[in-house]
Amino acid sequence: MSTSAFDLSGRVAIVTGGGRGIGLGIARALASAGARLLLCGRHLETCETACAALRADGVDAMPWRCDVSRAHDVEDMVAGAMDRYGHIDILVNNAGIGGAAKPALELTLEQWQETLAINLTGTFLCAQAVGRRMVQQGSGKIINIASVGSFIALPCSLDYSASKGGVLMLTRALALELIRHNVHVNAICPGYVETQLNGETLDRVAADVGRKVPAGRVGICDDIGGAAVFLASSASDYMVGASVVIDGGVMLR
Repeated sequence: MSTSAFDLSGRVAIVTGGGRGIGLGIARALASAGARLLLCGRHLETCETACAALRADGVDAMPWRCDVSRAHDVEDMVAGAMDRYGHIDILVNNAGIGGAAKPALELTLEQWQETLAINLTGTFLCAQAVGRRMVQQGSGKIINIASVGSFIALPCSLDYSASKGGVLMLTRALALELIRHNVHVNAICPGYVETQLNGETLDRVAADVGRKVPAGRVGICDDIGGAAVFLASSASDYMVGASVVIDGGVMLR
């Protein structure tokens, strides 16, 4: 396969939660393949800092404040991207939280609702708003960031695992509907990846990393970027509703 199949030159990508962590790692990878970017998050200053660093490397990158659990915020973000670029070719639904990290019987309704609102409803709202634009233009790539927690139960993670399991089924159902419009929907399912959100979890894993992770290390954010470029490019044009697991072998245990 020619390397040109991975070329994203001229394509516009929205990365939610793109100011840090896995989102920023994906944004850097998409930019290296030629994409122009809109990075959004609840904290505008984080996105501004990330975009400034990307622009210093010659990348067209635009920050935007957006709470993905709020439909009005999402519609404003999509309108802003269309005003700036005129089209949206790639959506990476990365924005998410790690959940309350409590035993199921101690989880409050408010904590449950917050995790589902951001991780699952936010993915739905963004995919729907951007998907409508992609259907109009007759093409697009939507990449939802799920988790190994979509497949296996993680300790003290009822809300998180339920939300990410929902993201996986949302991916499949949406893929089935949108492929007839040449809009491809797929998911990436990371394992333990070092980010600002999961320090306590990683501390527990690091204490026994050789047993918990066959690869012998936890992931870093840049480990996810290559798969995102693949799913955003024409190289993945026959993938529909697929789930790409990047976990260092965690699910083999």
